[in-house]
Amino acid sequence: MDLFERCRVLAGSIGALDAEIVAHARQDETARRLQTIPGVGPITASLIVATVVDICQFRSARDFAAWLGLVPRQYSTGGKTRLGRITKAGNREVRKLLVLGATSMVYRAPQWNSALGAWTGKVLERRPVRLVTVALANKMARIVWALMTRKEVYRAKGRAATATEAAV
Repeated sequence: MDLFERCRVLAGSIGALDAEIVAHARQDETARRLQTIPGVGPITASLIVATVVDICQFRSARDFAAWLGLVPRQYSTGGKTRLGRITKAGNREVRKLLVLGATSMVYRAPQWNSALGAWTGKVLERRPVRLVTVALANKMARIVWALMTRKEVYRAKGRAATATEAAV
């Protein structure tokens, strides 16, 4: 009973901390903009805002994705470049949350009516799901960089299905 009570108290404090994070994400302008990206929720957005103090320290979106460890490791010799697994450098928690968000979006790819959804569907036809998930997380990291540097809101390319098209 003592362990059960400790678990209940711990679950309550986790819920309270989650509520604080969501409240912070609603108040912070950058976190609100990041939440417009599919697969990025209040916890991921708040963690990125708290971790990346100055996005201008990264020259490009690729540098930001590399800092997070979402780019393939290169093994080059004799002019031949071989790409391996991701480097896993940088902040482990941000990388994990981006991959988790990308995983949820990969499974929604058939209903995702945008250019990114079409890209995900095409890559899923020829690559394993886990590799597509990490590739989508890489794209999401690049989108995060673009939104933070340009101070814009995410706008999906493509068109959204109307209510009548969705019903058919």
